[in-house]
Amino acid sequence: MRIDAAAYSSRWQAVTPGAKALLALAGIAAAWLARSTGTLAVLALFSVLVTLAGARVPMRTYLGVAVAPLGFLLLSSLAMLVTPVIGGGWRWTPELLPSVAHIALRSLATLAAVLGLVLTTPLPHLLSLLRRLRVPELLLDLMALCYRMLFVLRQAWDEGRTAQAARLGQSGLRQQWRSIGLLAGQMAGQVWQRASALQLAADARTCQGGLRFLPASFPDARRELALSLMASALLLAFSLQDRL
Repeated sequence: MRIDAAAYSSRWQAVTPGAKALLALAGIAAAWLARSTGTLAVLALFSVLVTLAGARVPMRTYLGVAVAPLGFLLLSSLAMLVTPVIGGGWRWTPELLPSVAHIALRSLATLAAVLGLVLTTPLPHLLSLLRRLRVPELLLDLMALCYRMLFVLRQAWDEGRTAQAARLGQSGLRQQWRSIGLLAGQMAGQVWQRASALQLAADARTCQGGLRFLPASFPDARRELALSLMASALLLAFSLQDRL
């Protein structure tokens, strides 16, 4: 929900998705081309500043979305610094720190480029872009249905938690865990029922085509694509210079 709210309130919400996708792909490619840790750090910082200052995504929202992948990245980096010892046990290997730092910074630069796209582009715009790129309609329909089910499940979860709180189902820690387990079990049944209802509705309408959305208009698409192309070329040139 936080990603969707950020995308619709972003300053770049009305920018053509092709320009944002091009910049994100250039950021990912530049991260893979770069060799030095300094260049990777600059690329990551560039993507973060573009999202925060350029698209004006709130810092709190950005950190809230990035905390999960950053935590995974931190744990993975710590795991790479530990090696098993023959005969049992583990050994700390600080000599691997430069290699691990290089991998972590590359992953961070790639993550920042992806976040710059998803936090500024609503899903209908992404689906429209993917449709123009000839992505199979079945895959796009599955994306749209999963997107819709997220909101349905969030509403059902909030309503269930409110009902449990009204019946003192969250009076203690033990009771809270029990209530969460019961609600999760009920939600599993609701997911199955709502998915079956969606399938029946589609069959009743003899739905044989893809799901369609109201097309968005981007009057400055050419100018935005040109600016994105220039920025992408600069990123790639910066990484190629470092590689060569």
